[in-house]
Order: sequence, then structure tokens, then C-alpha cells
Amino acid sequence: MTLQGWFLILLFVGILLALTKPVGLWLHALYEGRRTPLHLVLGPVERGFYKLSGIDPAQEQGWRRYAVHMLLFNVALLVLTYAVLRLQGVLPGNPQGLAGLSPDLAFNTAVSFTTNTNWQSYGGEATMSNLSQMLGLTIHNFLSAATGIALAFALFRGFARREAKAIGNFWADMTRITLYLLLPLCVVYTVFLIASGVPQTMAGVVDVQTLEGARQSILLGPVASQEAVKMLGTNGGGFFNANSAHPFENPTALTNFVQMLSIFVIGFGLTWTFGKAVGNTRQGWAILSAMVILFLAGVTVTYWQEAAGNPVLHQLGVAGGNMEGKEVRFGIAASALFSVVTTAASCGAVNGMLDSFTPLGGMIPLFNMQLGEVVIGGVGAGIYGFLLFAILAVFVAGLMVGRTPEYVGKKIESREVKLAVLAIAVLPLVILGLTSLSSVLQQGLAGPLNKGPHGFSEILYAFTSAVGNNGSAFAGLTANTPYYNGLLGIAMWFGRFFVIVPMLAIAGSLAAKKYTPESAGSFPTTGGLWVGLLVGIILILGGLTFLPSLALGPIADHLSMIRGQLS
Repeated sequence: MTLQGWFLILLFVGILLALTKPVGLWLHALYEGRRTPLHLVLGPVERGFYKLSGIDPAQEQGWRRYAVHMLLFNVALLVLTYAVLRLQGVLPGNPQGLAGLSPDLAFNTAVSFTTNTNWQSYGGEATMSNLSQMLGLTIHNFLSAATGIALAFALFRGFARREAKAIGNFWADMTRITLYLLLPLCVVYTVFLIASGVPQTMAGVVDVQTLEGARQSILLGPVASQEAVKMLGTNGGGFFNANSAHPFENPTALTNFVQMLSIFVIGFGLTWTFGKAVGNTRQGWAILSAMVILFLAGVTVTYWQEAAGNPVLHQLGVAGGNMEGKEVRFGIAASALFSVVTTAASCGAVNGMLDSFTPLGGMIPLFNMQLGEVVIGGVGAGIYGFLLFAILAVFVAGLMVGRTPEYVGKKIESREVKLAVLAIAVLPLVILGLTSLSSVLQQGLAGPLNKGPHGFSEILYAFTSAVGNNGSAFAGLTANTPYYNGLLGIAMWFGRFFVIVPMLAIAGSLAAKKYTPESAGSFPTTGGLWVGLLVGIILILGGLTFLPSLALGPIADHLSMIRGQLS
């Protein structure tokens, strides 16, 4: 580890903390439906959408109606994307003449982008036409991200409102978030990426002559526009198979740093928005403090392990850290930081191959996802997932002080606790169930590149990434088979919507409650004790649930490595 590496990490966190309140203020204006400077230009567009669709943005919805509209919207997008991918071969915008996708791959990809997972069982540049990239995939990068933020707003209203029946209007939330947040940011971001060397063209292939005199076909396309929303929306799906390790997606150290910032910036801002919504910004800062502690702990372990490298190579006289699978233009510190950022958020982008990380260096990205992707998390999904843990934490705190638990003025009763447990239990049940199944069936065992603990880690990582709606991969698993495409698609759907529905039920239940002012017997939820309790609850639940599987995978792999054994 070097001072330069630590400076990069601390600068990264410092810039994000400085941006938290400004971004939070903008998000809070959208949360409340207030006018912004962009309304002068985009206001008529918003009103036009409402008029064409027959939506009254002032008519709010209860949690059931909000959930039904959200589900129907996502199912419709899923069907549209599946059709585009299957019919790709006969649709325009296909300069390479690529054929339509197989039924299982089209299903997996459609579910993946609908759920904000962006898992890719294919090589983007060799599989997807320009039309499929733009209409089938990039549109989801906007709308799945907007869905996550809208759902976070709905839960915020549950905590903030008093004796209310409604938690907002799904269509109004979606429209405002897309028009006034994601689109403007992505336009500016896309221009920056183009200026940095990222292609943005409808051309498919350019043939060039190399220095050796050979002919080479360089694949191009509308990369910059997809890259911008890929990062801001914590989507992660790459235009190219190498994702953010490809120089056309991530050409310089500056673009690498900006991409990492863009993955986290909305998640940081949403914590402040929550505090503002409930009338106490210290609540938001407390949540962010717990997130940052978990994030920095993960970065420390990953950077330490990758900088230390493989002891077997040290014995052979090979000095230095582990550069296998990493881009020379980024180095160990930036690659380690990127891997933790993308798995602390639900962004599957990678600038190095995690399968080549040291066992414990690769375990941290895996563990980040197993915690429920709440260490910043996906846009919207991170904060509402974290608040589910906060409900459990305040329930434990209530037992400590001997009174009915309460959080930001709302009593947390058995209904909310049961629904929170139901939502949180989805991840371990599906992850461990499908991993164990794939570890014994012939179709599952045909996927891993490696045998032993490392091969088990490849299977475990795939289902963890799918259920956590992350989308990153260990890269050693052959997932483009009917077996894995089908199971991973099902896992992604469960991981997204079987968490959302209980969460919305909690929002509806909380909105109907009266406000309960703090008293001398209340457990404080803004100080260091509360932050420590939050961190402890998250680690204990994650540790107790997933420690046995981690022991069979990366921990066993690490013990084999330090003994000089290869698996």
C-alpha cells in the first residue's frame, strides 16, 4: 500500500461528502414536487407526458396501487426488451448483421436490465446491435434507476407523513426523476466522456491497418451515452465485454475517478434527502456514517490484500502486489477501490477481473453484495434497503430500553418488523438455495472454470450478484447456458421485486401512523451509539448468514494460497 493510493481513496470520499448536501437538496426538491430551474425548459415536456398518458400527478396512490403500477410498468418493459432482443436480426440499427438472441439469453438479459442488475451472459460488442443497446438496454438504465429512486421517495413519505393513506404517485415520481435528474446529468456526463475519448457514433465497425501491417476491425457504437447512465444509475452493463477495463469505455485515470464518483453520488445525496424529509438531517448523516464505515473497511481489506499479492510468488522472488487481471493504466489502488465501489453500490461495472483478485480481495466485493447492497447501494435501492436494517436495529434498541421501539417519530411494531425480516430474508434464501443446487447438479458444475474453493466462489458470486441486483461477475463462470440463464433470471426477479413489495407495505403502514415525539426514554438515532448498532446489526446478519458459504469459498481459497496450494 502507498500514500498515493490512500490519498486517492480519501480524496474520493472527501469529494463525495462535499457533494452530499447539494445533490440531496436537488433530490429533495424532486421528492416534494417543487419547481427547479430546469422546469423552465422541461416543464412543458413533463406536462405533455401527463396529458398524453392521462395522468394526474396530484392524485396520489396508496402503497398497493403504487406497487401494482410499478410492477405492471416493469413487466411491460420486460416484454418489450425481450421482443427487441429476439427480433434483433430483422430490426434496423444493426450494422454488423447480428442475429437475434436465443430465448434463454433474451430472457436473462431482459430480466437483468429490467431489475437494474445488468448481468451480462454475453459479449456486448459481439452480440448486441446498436438498436438493442439503445432501445433494449439503455432505456432500462434510465427507467430502472428512476424506479429505485421513486421507491425510496415512497418509503421516505411513509416515515415523514402522519396519518396519511397515500405515499405518492409512481408516474409523477418516475417522470420527474428521469426528466430533471438523470437526463440532464447524463447529457453533461456524455459530453465529458466524448471529450475524453469515448466513442459516440452509429457506426458499427472501422477497419484499420495495424503497425504490423495486419488489418483489424475496431468495433464502435453509441458508447458514451450508455456509459453515462450506466454509472449514474448504478446499472453497470458494459457496451463492450471488458466493461470499464476497455479503453473505449474508460480511457484515462480521470474518467476512472469520475466514473467511481458518479456511481456513489446519488446514493450519498439520498441519505441527506431522507434526513430532510423526516425533519432532521442528522438522521441522514447518521445513516451515511454507517455506510461510509462499512465502505472504508471493505476498501482497506481489498487494497491490503491486492497490494500484498500472492505469498507463493514472493517465495519465488517475484516482488510487488497482485496485478493479474488489472489494467496497468489504473494500478492496484484504483482497481481495488473501483471493485469495492461497484459492489457497495449495485453497479456491475468492473475495471479489473475479480476472478484474478486474491481470495480475500475478491471476498469483499462478494460480502458487500451479501449484506444486501446497502453499503451506499443502488440508486434508491441502497437507502430503502438500509432503512429495512434500521427498522430491525431500532427494534433491538427498543428491547434494550424496555419500550416500544420508534424511529424518526414512528412506532415500529410487529407488522413493520415482520415485513422487514421478510424482505431481508429473500437474499440469503435465494442465494444459498440456488448456489447449493448448482454445486451438486451436473448443469451447475459445468459452469465454473476452476475446481475446488475458487470454483465454488464463482458459483456463489454469480447468484449473489444476481439476487443483489449487482451484475458484476467473477468472470470465471460460463453463464451463457439455458441452466444459468434461466436460474439467474429468476434470481434477479426475486431479488428486486420480492424486496420491493414488503418495503412498500412498510411505507404504507408507517404513513398511516401518528407522529410520536421523542422522550427521555427514546433510544437516540443520530449519535455514535446508533451508528455502531447499525453497523453491528448489518455485519452480524450478514456474517451469521453467509459465513459458512464464505468459509467454503474465498476463506478456504485463501488458506490454500498461503499454504502454497493451487485450487
